[in-house]
Amino acid sequence: MKHDKREQEPSPIYESQPPPWLPKTHRTADVGYPGFYPPRPGQDEDVLSDKHIKDGFLLPLPVPDEHQSAAVTLLQQEAKGGRTFDQSVLTDLEHLMNDIFTRKADSVAAIQSSAFKIPSRVTMSDTKRQTWFAELANPDVPLNKLGKSVPHGAKGHDLLDLLHTNNVAIPRAVWFLRVFGANETAGLRNKPSYNPTQYSVDWATVVTSYIKKQLADIALPSAPRPGMNIKQTFKGVLSDAESRDRWVSRFTYCLKLLRPFYDEGLVDHRTFLSWLVLQMAACNLAQAGFVAHLADEYLDGVLEKRPLAKPLLDACIAKLNEVRTTSAQGHLNKLEEILKSLIQRICVTLPDTFVSPSTWLAHSSLLCSVLAGVASDDPSDYRRRDIQQLISDNMMDIQGRNDAMLFRNLPPRKLERLGSLVVDIQILNSICSSTDMSTISFFSSQIPDCTSSSSFVDKLDTLLTWAVTPLQYGSHRPYAAVTLLQAYHERNARRELSSATLHDYLFDWLDSKLVVREAGNLRAVAVLFGKLVKGGLFDYAAYVQRLVARGEEGLSSSEPEETASFHRNFLRWIPLHNTTSSLSNQRKVIVYGVRARQTPEDVCEREMRREIRAILPLVFGGDTLPPSVSMSSLRTSCPTVLDASCFEQVRTFKQWLLPNFHKFAARSEALDEISALKTYSTAVELLRCTHSYSSLLELSLSVLSQTSHAELLTAVGEVFHRFATIWTAMNVTGIITSALYSAYLLWRARGGKTRSLLTLLIEMDDGRHLDATARTQVENDIAAFTQALAPKTDHPEVVPSVMPEILLLAEDSKPDAPSILANSLWYKYRTSGDWAWKVWDNTVASLRQVPVMSEDNERRHTYALRYGQFLLNVDHHLPGGIDNDVLQWFLGTGKSEVLGLTPETWDVLRVVLLFLCVHGALSTTTLLQGLVYPAWQLGADAGPLYQTQNMETFIQAASRLFDALVLQEECFISPIVPQELLDAQRIHTWRQDAFREPHFTLLASNIPTLVLLEHNSVVSDELRGIARDLRLRTCENRDIRQSCYRNLDAVRRGFEHPIQSGMVAETLCEPLVNALKLILSESNEDTDVNSFLSTGISSVLSPCRLAATAVQLQFGLRQLGRALACESTKQGASASLDKMTSLIFHHSMASEEAYFIAEMARGVDGPVAIKFINNGFKSIVDILNQAPALSTPESLLVRVGRAGEVLRVLSHVSEPLREEGTGLDLDVSTQERLAKIVLESLQFANVTFSKAAQQSLHTLTEAVIFLARLLQFDLGFSGIRTTQFRETCEKMAPILFDLVVIHACGPAHDAVAFALLLDTLYYLIDDLTLHSKTSSPDPFKYYPTKLQSPHLHSLPSSHRTRLLTLFPHLRPNAVVQDLAHAHRDSTGHLVYGAPVQNRPWEWIENLGGDDKDDGMIRNTASLSLELFGAKATGDRLIGSVQDEERRMPSRLEGVFEDNIAAESVFCRDWRETRLQAHSDVRAGERGVGESVDELGNLPTFGVQKPGSRRVSPASSVRSRGSVSSVRRSPGLLSGNRASVSTREGTGESSIGSGPAGGKKRKASASVDDDDDVEIIEGPVPANPKKPKVKPKPKKK
Repeated sequence: MKHDKREQEPSPIYESQPPPWLPKTHRTADVGYPGFYPPRPGQDEDVLSDKHIKDGFLLPLPVPDEHQSAAVTLLQQEAKGGRTFDQSVLTDLEHLMNDIFTRKADSVAAIQSSAFKIPSRVTMSDTKRQTWFAELANPDVPLNKLGKSVPHGAKGHDLLDLLHTNNVAIPRAVWFLRVFGANETAGLRNKPSYNPTQYSVDWATVVTSYIKKQLADIALPSAPRPGMNIKQTFKGVLSDAESRDRWVSRFTYCLKLLRPFYDEGLVDHRTFLSWLVLQMAACNLAQAGFVAHLADEYLDGVLEKRPLAKPLLDACIAKLNEVRTTSAQGHLNKLEEILKSLIQRICVTLPDTFVSPSTWLAHSSLLCSVLAGVASDDPSDYRRRDIQQLISDNMMDIQGRNDAMLFRNLPPRKLERLGSLVVDIQILNSICSSTDMSTISFFSSQIPDCTSSSSFVDKLDTLLTWAVTPLQYGSHRPYAAVTLLQAYHERNARRELSSATLHDYLFDWLDSKLVVREAGNLRAVAVLFGKLVKGGLFDYAAYVQRLVARGEEGLSSSEPEETASFHRNFLRWIPLHNTTSSLSNQRKVIVYGVRARQTPEDVCEREMRREIRAILPLVFGGDTLPPSVSMSSLRTSCPTVLDASCFEQVRTFKQWLLPNFHKFAARSEALDEISALKTYSTAVELLRCTHSYSSLLELSLSVLSQTSHAELLTAVGEVFHRFATIWTAMNVTGIITSALYSAYLLWRARGGKTRSLLTLLIEMDDGRHLDATARTQVENDIAAFTQALAPKTDHPEVVPSVMPEILLLAEDSKPDAPSILANSLWYKYRTSGDWAWKVWDNTVASLRQVPVMSEDNERRHTYALRYGQFLLNVDHHLPGGIDNDVLQWFLGTGKSEVLGLTPETWDVLRVVLLFLCVHGALSTTTLLQGLVYPAWQLGADAGPLYQTQNMETFIQAASRLFDALVLQEECFISPIVPQELLDAQRIHTWRQDAFREPHFTLLASNIPTLVLLEHNSVVSDELRGIARDLRLRTCENRDIRQSCYRNLDAVRRGFEHPIQSGMVAETLCEPLVNALKLILSESNEDTDVNSFLSTGISSVLSPCRLAATAVQLQFGLRQLGRALACESTKQGASASLDKMTSLIFHHSMASEEAYFIAEMARGVDGPVAIKFINNGFKSIVDILNQAPALSTPESLLVRVGRAGEVLRVLSHVSEPLREEGTGLDLDVSTQERLAKIVLESLQFANVTFSKAAQQSLHTLTEAVIFLARLLQFDLGFSGIRTTQFRETCEKMAPILFDLVVIHACGPAHDAVAFALLLDTLYYLIDDLTLHSKTSSPDPFKYYPTKLQSPHLHSLPSSHRTRLLTLFPHLRPNAVVQDLAHAHRDSTGHLVYGAPVQNRPWEWIENLGGDDKDDGMIRNTASLSLELFGAKATGDRLIGSVQDEERRMPSRLEGVFEDNIAAESVFCRDWRETRLQAHSDVRAGERGVGESVDELGNLPTFGVQKPGSRRVSPASSVRSRGSVSSVRRSPGLLSGNRASVSTREGTGESSIGSGPAGGKKRKASASVDDDDDVEIIEGPVPANPKKPKVKPKPKKK
């Protein structure tokens, strides 16, 4: 029955219920659930009607027309009324809302005053204190229980030891120490002088001393002392396991405490970091491992400031050097790597730290090796490669800046003007007889197509000046200049260098250069322009017309000398080789007037003709020759010819003498050979004296082609040989070679003697002019000639050592006796190779008997001439002559033979030698090399065992022979021989070989030998006088000076050799330098080494003398260096050096001249360099300190310019010494004066910048740059830094910084000056720090403290960043960074005040304990809410909800309700962009990690329990679909990631460890609109799944 009853009861009506996770649409209103519409009885869609069936069920619209609004109606109405909107409506609404907010604010209670109280200190017993610290160490005991009072007692190191002993957790220990510090400073806070950070400084001292105390336990065993046999025992704290664990535990705990101390500002950063960098320098290697790790951990703070980074860098370098030199290097690899890493990180972050010249100078190689790095093998390791590239770039910049301040690797200055002039002069001076003029590219230019450029004009000026200046030597110079110019003109005539253009250049030079107006240069200028006119390079007619056209006054000779134009002399003197009658008449009219019937030139020409006829009668039809003519008598006989102008000489020679001489040459066959020879030699000497070498060439070629006399042919060849350099300069060696070859063929056909002709032909050709056929023929003839005179045989004839027939020749008076004897000997011994040597040996032996044979001097000379003729015949029978055999005899057995010759024998031998030299059988160089130079060397080396009589006879004879062969103008063979002009000319011809290479080098090297002979006290005074006279005349000889200027290197080497070899005493160095000076400077002999400068430094620095000046200056400085090293000569050398430097430094030099002086002084000895630099500094001080006082920027720049010349010299002088690391003992007083004047000049510039005009700023900048460079140069010398010097430099540092700021921004902005001045400031500060005498130096002592400038708004960010690294103010703590006090003024504007100062010892953690949610705002934290302007709004936070209610749909009330959500923007963003799957869908996935979903591991914030974030209850399909569109939450991009510590055991997360932490931070802020919210924290971690239950207090 019951069963049936149940079956009869109707089933209850099923009611559809929403799922439990679906929230209500509204919390109070019953409006259902969103998206949930369950079926119900009687619903409209269940009603079946025709409309529903046909059209379907449609819900009615909630409003009549939801697509319209009242705006349309209002717009229509307002359009009619003329208004769009009623503004009063908006105003009324605004007033209404303001009223609502006002009433709401008035109804809210005010925030209470701060109720925070610092936990008080109480005195506890030991038991209670121990119990209290035990509870502090127990994490289960809440701090709010312990925070009511803290024990009073232990301090400093004892307190830290107590915390370590009780193993108190780091956060709890930090809280306790903060409370401890707050109590310590509580009594000081009300004082006006209270500094909230002072206790951080004191606590930093406590902590650092605590660390230092622990590091002191790590000691190293002391090194055993030599000689002490004492057994040492050493036991370190780390050697025992127990003590090591105890030490490591305490040290580790200290470091863990240090991290939160540092991060929160409990220890002063500046104090701690200063101690750290100084400790790095003071620790030993065992301690360095720990200190290096500490420095690595806190390196970011160090790298903020250069004052900290620089001592750390120095300490790392010192430790790295120590590691690499210690025996325990193999155990310190880790330390070495850390040190390298520190250096590399400093280079990356703050490369300015390495800008320290003293550090770079001492450790550049080490730094380069450390920073070189190792290239990465992984091609994908881009980051490492980028960092290494950055280090490499910084390293290059560092090296360049340090080297610049050290004046190292100075860029070689190209002496563009002076250097090119010197090079050009050396090229021109190198022209000699063997030069190929076609190979000299004198006018080669960088712009060959731009011939009108200044380069060509400058070179033309150099060429013309060289040709006429008296500072150079050689008659060939005008011809060489014309040849070079003509060759260049021919190459460029088709381009821009037309004849008219070249004429203009030449006229401008003639019209403007001072050298042409000097009276002594008139003849040289006339000769030069005469050749230019002859070569068509200068138009004489155009020259005359131009003078007339411009109205040149004073051209007429009738005008007085006072108003005469200097062009009048040029018109009179410039010769016209090829002229026309119209040009001659034009010249005559301009110079002498229209009415001049007879000119002085006509009178002079008649007198010249008369004098020439008198000395050359045969040329003009005379019958007899005048008596023998000598060179001196010729000058006496022809004064008019020699003194006439070049115009008169050329006209007379060209139009009268040469035509007549051509006729004479044509009929010379009818004359005897002697007459023709004398006439020719007289004509040659006449043309030589008048420098008419063109006429001489024409005359000689005419004689060569027409003569049939062998001796005359030889004389012509000698003229070609004597003036070979002139023929080369005229570029006529090809013409001469062709003429010689034609004459050779003619004489060869006649069967005449051609040996001398062949020799001259080979010399003049020099492999350049003859064609191959002709050269082959000449070579074959020479070979045939050689074979004929010296036939080759396998069985040569043996020549006896003694030839009595030679001795008998003396008494044989037959004229042909010498010839017969020579022929017979040749015929008998021609196959022998040494027959000539033995003939000479027997001849000398026979000559030794001549004084015995006769006492008559005339008879002895007769015998001598007979032997001379004999040897001359022997010479003719030898293919190469007898010259080489004689030289080998002198250098061999003849050395001892000549020592035994008596004065009478020398008199006879001298006649023979001179006879052979005159006739070309012996060369001058053979006698010099074999006889003269060995004699001088013998006298120079003479010692106590010197054999007076024999040696002095030999030396005197050799010296007289040198005088005759090299120095005398006219030398004659013997009194019994008629004095012929030809003989004197031949002596001059063959002495030219001694002035040419390779023989000149030997001559130059023996002039010092003469000096040594002159100062050898062993030899007699007579011989020393002879040596002195020879030396003076040798040095004054113009031919020798010309050769010296041609080959200055040979002269320098010749004088260097005896000094460098140590062969001479110190007292002889000065005479050697004086002798060199006499050769090169034409000054009188003086004992002062500087006398060559006394004639005027401008002349010795002229391009023509510059190379010679260089040699003299180098020798002078080296000699002074040796003299300074000797006590006896030190005083005099010092005075001489002072005089030299005074002459150099007080002369106004161009920059190139100063650089040249510097180059010459490079490499001098240390004492000379010190003296040189000291005097240079004195000169700079005098220049900068000269009267009147500085008043304008321009006056400062003028002084700086002069001082710059001196500095340029000093920098190059000192560069080699800096490279070698030579210590220079500079004058202390000079250094102090220099520092003072630099300071005063910088102060003047600093003051002047503020009031200078815009155009003067650049001038001031240039002056400041120089002063900075001068300071850099001075600081580069390591020496004693006196107290006065350091005090001056200390005053200079702030001035320099002001100048740095001036050039960093504002109107004087200059990037180059800014960088240079900043580097100078680094240099100065580092030098002051290095020489500081403080035991514990402050790294920030000498650095600036503030940045002030009216133009800071324009300071570039890069400059600002570099400047901020200098100040002692470290970056503020992150808590107060960019935080400032502010208030609103009466107008409502926000006014910013002082920045918030960090108060780490006052801002104690809020321990909670009063969490009642009664609507009251409690101001109980250490930071009062008043500081943040907090106000109560009357709004309340929504209470915490269950975990399942945190799903996305459950929080829609945050959208629909007008309340404040208890979540941050991060949480809301995360929540609203996530959909979770239905719980039934994921029911089987409970085993999956609850913190993982389709997005993988997500970042967590703060301390969060696992599983605190559940999977979404939404469908998996929707979840996946949302993944691709999800953007990263803004919370992940916030700066709070950096606040999470990555170090183990050091510090806690800066974000709260639970929901309470998040609430606490947000309690003080209200969010009105998401768009206006500033994100200041990360997302709050999700609450646990279970509801939070307030724990009950435990019962004891």
